[in-house]
Amino acid sequence: MPPQENRQPWYKDGLRFTCTQCGDCCTGEPGFVWVSEDEIKALSARLGLSIADFEQRYIRQVGPRKSLIEVDNGDCVFLKDRKCTVYADRPRQCRTWPFWDSNIRTAQAWKETCRECPGAGTGDFYPLEKIREAAAVIRI
Repeated sequence: MPPQENRQPWYKDGLRFTCTQCGDCCTGEPGFVWVSEDEIKALSARLGLSIADFEQRYIRQVGPRKSLIEVDNGDCVFLKDRKCTVYADRPRQCRTWPFWDSNIRTAQAWKETCRECPGAGTGDFYPLEKIREAAAVIRI
């Protein structure tokens, strides 16, 4: 058996994904959308708010980290009519969907992601290197 670092993941031949902008990944059970200081700056600038005002309206502190708030049903605060109102400046967690560690850990996990996301498993081809790059950004 090859050493751990030399083993290829089950998705070694790449995966397909195209965002259909359905909003499904922005809805559902409560959770966290982690944001960095740079992302907060970009989002506050996009909305024409000071960083302090943006954080007061849209951010919650979770231990040492910051997350976007959600509306009562668990939807992202920036989801309106099933569309992201800050798509061009969306956080890296959103940009790397569906190539999160939890979604690509196993072929079965990916199949479940494909059942939940209409764009997963279809459309644009992502080679192994791009998937690994996205998965390395944030662990979810």
